[in-house]
Amino acid sequence: MFSISKKHKQSQRGSISSPKRAFQGSSSIRNESKHSHASNKKHKHTHGNDHSHDKGHSHDHHSGSCSHNHTHAIQDTAPAELAARQRFNWVIRGMDCPSCAGKIENAVKRLDKVKQVKVLFTTEKLVVDADSDIRADVVQAVKQAGFEIKETDSTSKLPPATSLWKTFSPIILLAVLMVISVGIAKISAPAGKLAFIITVLIGLYPIAVKAIRLFRSGTFFAIETLMSVAAIGALFIDATSEAAMVILLFKLGEILEGYAAGRARRGVSALMALVPEQALLVTNGTKKTIPAADLRPGDIIEVAPGARLPTDAELLNSFASFDESALTGESVPVERQQGEKVAAGCLSVDRSVQMQVVSEPGHNAIDRILQLIEEAEERRAPIERFIDRFSRIYMPLIILLSALVIVIPPLFFSEPWDMWIYRGLTLLLIGCPCALVISTPAAITSALAAATRRGALIKGGAALEQLGSITTIALDKTGTLTEGKPQVTNIEPVEGVSVETLLALAGAVESGSHHPLAKAILHEAEKKGVTVVEAENRKALAGIGIEGQLSGQKIRVSAPGRLSENVLPPEWQQRVIELEDSGKTAVAIIQDGQFIGLMAMQDTLRQDAIEAIQSLKQQGVNAVMLTGDNPRAAAAIASQLDIDYRAGLLPEDKVTAVMQLNEAHKTMMVGDGINDAPAMKASSIGVAMGSGTDVALETADAALTHNRLTGLAEIITLSRATHYNIRQNITIALGLKAIFLITSLLGITGLWMAVLADSGATALVTANAIRLLRIKSQK
Repeated sequence: MFSISKKHKQSQRGSISSPKRAFQGSSSIRNESKHSHASNKKHKHTHGNDHSHDKGHSHDHHSGSCSHNHTHAIQDTAPAELAARQRFNWVIRGMDCPSCAGKIENAVKRLDKVKQVKVLFTTEKLVVDADSDIRADVVQAVKQAGFEIKETDSTSKLPPATSLWKTFSPIILLAVLMVISVGIAKISAPAGKLAFIITVLIGLYPIAVKAIRLFRSGTFFAIETLMSVAAIGALFIDATSEAAMVILLFKLGEILEGYAAGRARRGVSALMALVPEQALLVTNGTKKTIPAADLRPGDIIEVAPGARLPTDAELLNSFASFDESALTGESVPVERQQGEKVAAGCLSVDRSVQMQVVSEPGHNAIDRILQLIEEAEERRAPIERFIDRFSRIYMPLIILLSALVIVIPPLFFSEPWDMWIYRGLTLLLIGCPCALVISTPAAITSALAAATRRGALIKGGAALEQLGSITTIALDKTGTLTEGKPQVTNIEPVEGVSVETLLALAGAVESGSHHPLAKAILHEAEKKGVTVVEAENRKALAGIGIEGQLSGQKIRVSAPGRLSENVLPPEWQQRVIELEDSGKTAVAIIQDGQFIGLMAMQDTLRQDAIEAIQSLKQQGVNAVMLTGDNPRAAAAIASQLDIDYRAGLLPEDKVTAVMQLNEAHKTMMVGDGINDAPAMKASSIGVAMGSGTDVALETADAALTHNRLTGLAEIITLSRATHYNIRQNITIALGLKAIFLITSLLGITGLWMAVLADSGATALVTANAIRLLRIKSQK
């Protein structure tokens, strides 16, 4: 079961979320987007390099709790100065495209007491930080900007569907009025002109009202403002029919943008719909239906066959099958055993099961995924930030150019005013940046949604852009390239010591550990019926192993290469070499300083490891295995995969290796252990396997929730396709504008063609971006 984040998600209804933090976001520069971890140290379980450093396991028995304090700045904002005491959340309705989010932000930023504001377009959420209760002022500001605002409601997760009549009635009404106006114009030209004026005024009214509201709220160059100026200007120069057509096409463009926004949000809505709002609580044998929000850890719930889990829970039945495809992309149901955790939203396939709740309200797997999606919006790609900055300069320049086109020819060249006012207004409409502004976020949103469907979570546009430039992948071994479930293959005690005694002593210091090698030893002891008594005073010896006290004797399980000189007899040293040459990991058991035997374990490659490496090579991406395991065991794994490797690495050595690789290549680090986290931070981009530790998942820029290595090639393919898609979108947006700019100045095209070009460019860009939802992975 994967866990994406330990951060608390605050979404109380229009209320305070405490404690308050700066918004989570990231810079385009890799180092600025890295997470900052402050965690209490845990005793690391060590069996030489592989046991201690490849997995970075921590003993729960000897450790304090691990806490992670993640504080990020909003893009271009310093968190230290802007951190506020209170956080408020709302749901926004009526946003057709990402530029609408900017309009709302501008309106709320003007409030004096606001410290920070962020509109999350995908989840339609407004989040505001302030030192005092400013809910009434925020609601008023958003409404004045022309948008609908509602308090967040945990009992209503999906927005109500907008009726078709409400969507299409304005454009139908306008179209009918235009047909009537055309008919009247054929009978009487003056009457037709008046009919077109009335049609324009009716169609223009809501646009002009919104333009005024946006102007008052701080958005001075909105498309609504340009439309209002162009339509009114057209009326003054008697281009009444064209003014009506301009408004009709604009309305059509709004519908297209709304459709695009709906498609972009569809994946998020589907995720939200996975979690049922009701749960069947079992208390002392009695069953009662309660709101899922009332569930608490420890509660027992019953899930009927064909029903979905309302929260993360632990299976109480002996076994059951669950459809986890909505979260992992796995089409085949997964069989879970008693005690295993199952994520919220998974479907019980064939039986009624009882589960024990393990997550707090608002912190289940679906909530954490939604939180990552929200955070991803704040981590915009460099190209997206560039386009955003460019559009801020671009609009005033277009308005200035339009004004010059209107004024210069009549004043300096005695040209007719009507003609150049008309061309200036046409230029104003052509200059609308809608298609350009939406070109990048539409593609990125579609790509992130496509990745989520495939069981990969990518934390924002910046990470998505970095993925496409990767030329080298560094992979952890245990749990990443291998299953992370080693089995004991050899138990070889010295003369006078039985196999059972060796297992009992090794198990004594391993008892309670969750490390794969420790679990292998304990599993073997259980299989052979050996009773294991937990040792006292167990402690990890960094880079050496683990030791404890049992019946007054000091027992140590250690990597053979870390033993003091002369502890391991020569014949046993040779035996260690033989075991490691066969790809096994050997550990030595020491009793009161005396060597009493060897144990060897072997992990198996993931089933898809070879296929994944081949797919990466086809993409021109080289793979390097980084492991703390001994060189001979590492060589055996690397030879099966036909990749380079670096073995015997401590955590700091992994960081050094990744930094060296990064100097010559854009490097991705893939891992799942606590000790992989520093290397992930040192890489160009870090990717965590979904079965990994919380620290690895927190640090990573992407996570493979389905735990398939083939997903690495898939997300690289998706990133490269997205980058190509964005370039296409920008070419479409700017290319059409350039063409119609020239034709408008030459008088070849008019007002309605200008709007058609703008709406057409928006539609083309949107349709092109949506293609990413259907992209197939390259094998």
